Amino acid sequence: MTIDHIKELYYITPISNISSILKLGILCHNKAVKLPHIDISMNDIQERRAKKIIPNGGKLHDYANLYFDAHNPMLSRRRNQNSKICILCISKEVLKLKDVIISDRNASSDYCRFYQSPIGLKYLDFDMIFCGYWIHNEDPYKYFEHKSIKCAEVLVPDKIDPIFISKAYVINKKVKEKLIEQEFSLDIMIKKDIFF
Repeated sequence: MTIDHIKELYYITPISNISSILKLGILCHNKAVKLPHIDISMNDIQERRAKKIIPNGGKLHDYANLYFDAHNPMLSRRRNQNSKICILCISKEVLKLKDVIISDRNASSDYCRFYQSPIGLKYLDFDMIFCGYWIHNEDPYKYFEHKSIKCAEVLVPDKIDPIFISKAYVINKKVKEKLIEQEFSLDIMIKKDIFF
């Protein structure tokens, strides 16, 4: 797959963070922790990510991360917060930015491989990334591998500028109204099928 095949990239965030994101961009973890915000990430995953050094010597927490597919295990784990979160759609043009890295699965995984973008796209298993579900009841090893591959990432040094945000997806009209209250003036689409 090449960059031409990618439609958009995704960032899952609480709506309460939108005002800050529109001003400052999507920040890497190490910058975001210095500001007031709501963090919906999982503590155990963040502990692993804090220790991860990617092949160029950079800390994983110094990169803002995006997903190729928002309908993934992270969003599934936060289904109880559907009324408080949105999915920001990010231009695939970030794949062309300097020093952007692609991971072939969740970047905290011990088995993750990292590639320079956009050339690294050819190493990703997009059939597994875009597969609707990752459950493999007959094979627990395949389940854990697929779950990790579904969360393949685009890692952008430091931050992602707000100019790359194109629109947002929400689960229903009430959430759309909450997003509008945060002065989000871009397109907001109700896409129930992405959420769990």
